[in-house]
This record gives sequence, structure tokens and C-alpha cells, in this order.
Amino acid sequence: MQGIASGLDLHAAAVLPEGAVLLTMVLCLLVDLAGERPAARWVPPLTSVGLVATLALLARQWNGLAEPAFLGAFIADNLSVALRAIVVGSTMLSLWMSWRYVERSGTPLGEYATILMAGTLGAMLLCGATDLVTVFVALETLSIASYILSGYMKRDARSGEAALKYLLVGSASAAVFLYGASLLYGLTGGDTSLEAVGMAVQSSQTPVAVLALIFVLATVGFKIAAVPFHQWTPDVYEGSPTPVVAFLSVGSKTAGFALALRLLVSCFSSLSAQWELLFTVLAILSMVLGNVVALAQTSMKRMLAYSSIAQAGFVMIGLVCGTAEGYAAAVLYLATYLFMNLGAFACVILFSLRTGSDRISDYAGLYQKDPLITLGLSLCLLSLGGIPPMLGFFGKIYLFVAGWGSGQYTMVIVGLVTSVVSIYYYIGVIKNMVVKEPQDASAVVKNYPDIRWDLAGLPPLRLALVFCVAVTAVGGILSRPLFSLADQTVAGTPMLQQVLAVALHNTPVT
Repeated sequence: MQGIASGLDLHAAAVLPEGAVLLTMVLCLLVDLAGERPAARWVPPLTSVGLVATLALLARQWNGLAEPAFLGAFIADNLSVALRAIVVGSTMLSLWMSWRYVERSGTPLGEYATILMAGTLGAMLLCGATDLVTVFVALETLSIASYILSGYMKRDARSGEAALKYLLVGSASAAVFLYGASLLYGLTGGDTSLEAVGMAVQSSQTPVAVLALIFVLATVGFKIAAVPFHQWTPDVYEGSPTPVVAFLSVGSKTAGFALALRLLVSCFSSLSAQWELLFTVLAILSMVLGNVVALAQTSMKRMLAYSSIAQAGFVMIGLVCGTAEGYAAAVLYLATYLFMNLGAFACVILFSLRTGSDRISDYAGLYQKDPLITLGLSLCLLSLGGIPPMLGFFGKIYLFVAGWGSGQYTMVIVGLVTSVVSIYYYIGVIKNMVVKEPQDASAVVKNYPDIRWDLAGLPPLRLALVFCVAVTAVGGILSRPLFSLADQTVAGTPMLQQVLAVALHNTPVT
């Protein structure tokens, strides 16, 4: 009986954060049934309290749980904790940005929060899934919620078009993953645990295993929006509600990289040369195409869409390194991307609420009317471009140093060159806001309400903006402690330690 009780304690402790999210989701649904007024009053604080409690529960799991729970289907190691914390942080900030936006659309707040929390639950489960069945259920939970949220603005034709495109491409991706998973299931002889999959792939490096690798890689490429699996990204980003795009750009992408770490790094470690070569090609294509095509964009959301494609290429450098420094740099960059990207989206939401536009040309002369948006968007874009001393600069430096140290010279050189290209279009937006004289400003900005000192308006949205900008601006000073936490993430993940030990053992002595 004592053994059963300890086993139940392990299972419960592993999924306590997910339990908090599930409870919050159910409460939001119940409050929404009570009517629009109770939902508008209680859903925002309810979600904030629930997500803060989730972050506290995740902090308690740090350096604590490293054994698989639920018969090997889920693990709460440091990697899982770190990535789930990024997902929860992206959800909380996205919700803060959402309330006034959703209120303006006339759609129920409780229903919106419930669907977003369901997507969060799927992303969190995906970050710790160690079984093919768990991976697929979590992946579909996240995907279905994302499809619904993309088309949430029912009166907007572009939102419906975005949801349809996302659904079609996402369904194809799910089918590809299922086919690859069925091949892996056949290789194991009837076992779905990732540990068994890794052993089966290692013992039988057949064409079937390589075919399964290609299918899994296609699914990962879709989730992280890597070229050439990026086709859905610009249209979905442009048509979807902007707070939903903010969550997809960070929360969904983080879950995609968790899938890459669990499947590619762990299960296909014996085929590391093959998938690292393919990932190198995808990373280079993503960095080049994302940054070059972003130069020609006239919509702020489409520009940020192509920027997110390029940013995925940067993170992939850390995965291809195959070293502890590379994995730590990838986790750190995902955390930095959370703040600088959501800070930029907070500015875009504030501007669109005031003007109804997301055209880059309409930002001309904005510094005259709204210094807060101008300053916040400028700092976040400079950080995305890797300008010191912003947080994004140190995130890229750690990635490039790790890549150079592991011999990934081509990727690092491409990353440096494309970072310079990205600075051009980021600076172009800043120049549009700051350098343009009032007489050259767009008609949208001329009619912009004078809210220069209106700090009390839209408090949750402005709170999210100020918080993200503050972390982006001063986070570079704290980059070393953050990198130490990223090191602990790798050190506290048995799966990564095992892969690193095998790689070190197989390294020839020179």
C-alpha cells in the first residue's frame, strides 16, 4: 500500500501545474455560463491567479522530479519545467493583451479564455510527454484550440480564412505524424514509450527508421514554422486576432521545440548525423527566407510572421550543436523571445485598438502622439534584431558562441549576416515612427487620440507592455544568471545528459 501511495504521489506531483490550468479552465467556463457581466468581471482575475499558481507549482518542481510518471508517459524534469514555464508566461501575457481586444469584438470572454487555456494545457503536456500516444493527444489538444482561436473573430472574413488554412495544413501535419508514429510503433514491436522507440531505432537503422525520421521532422517543422513548412504562418498571423498570434508565436513554437528535443534529440540520437544535416538546411533556409521576405512586407503582423520564421532558425542552431551549451542557449533564447516578441505584439495591439490598422506606413510620426508605444516597440524590435545591450543580443551571442564551438560555422555565419538584414527592416519601422516629421505623418496618426499621459487606460495591456519592455531592456544585465538557469535546465534533464554522454563516448580522440 505504501508503494502504491508513493506512486500516486509521484503522478500527482508531476501534473499539478496542469491540474491548476485545468481547474482554471473549468472555472472560466462555469463563470461564462453565468452571463457576460459576471464573466467580464471575474474571468480576467481568475485566469491571472490560476496562471500565477501554475508558475508557483512549476517552481516547486525545479530540481525535484526527474522520474517518468504515468507508466513512462510524462516527465517533469528541468527541461519540462522550463519550457512549460515559458508556455504559461506566454499565455498569461497574451491574456493580459486580450481583454480589451476581445471586448471590442463582442465575443464572450469566458469562452475565449477557456479555449486559450485548453491550448495551454496541450502545450504543457507536449513539453513533458515521453510516450507517442501522449505526444499525439497533447499535439492535437494544442492544435485544435489554435484552429478555433485563429477563427475566433466570426465577423472577420480574414480570420475565418486564416483558421481554414491553418486547419488544412495542420490536419495534413497530424496525418504525417501519425504515419511516422505508426512506423516507430512497428519498429518497437508494440511499445509506444519514447525510450523504447530510441532503443528500437538504435538497434535497427533501416530505411523505415529514416522514413519515420522524415515524417517526424516534417511535423516539427510545421510546429516551429520552419522553411519549407512555413506556408501557413504569414496568412494565419495576418488574419488571426493579434493576441492569438502572440500566443502562437511563443507558446506554440515552444511546444514545437519541446517536441524536437524529445523526439529528434532523444529517439533519433543514433541518426543524429542525418537529422542534424536536415535541421541545418531548414535553419539556414528559415534564417535567409524569413529575414529577406520580411524586407518587403507592408503589414506589421506579416513582418513579425516572417521574423518569427527567422527566429526559429536561430533557435535551431542550438539544437544542431548537440552540446550542453547549445541546448542551454536554445532554452535561453526561447525565454528571451517570450518577452521581446510579446512586447512587440502588445504595441501592435495598442496601436490597432486606437486606429484599427496594422500597416507599417500608418506608424509614421507616432512618437508625437504615443511615446509609450514608440519607445516600447523600438526597444523590442532592437532586441529582436540583436542590438546591444538588449536581452536579445545576449541570447544570440550565446547561440552563436555555442554554434561556433561545436563547429557549425556555416550556420553561425548565416545567422550573423541575416541578423544584419533583420536590423534593416526593424530600424525601418523605428525610423518611420521617430524620424518622420509631423507633416509627413499618416492620416491615421493625425487622427490618433492624444493619450500621451493616459497611463490608466487599458491597464492589463499596458502592464504587459511595460513588463515585457522592462525585461527586454534590462534583461541583458541579468543574462549571466539566466544562462546559469539554462545550464541547470540541461543538467537536470536525464534524457539530455544521456544523449550528451553517448555523444562524448563516441567522439574520437585526436
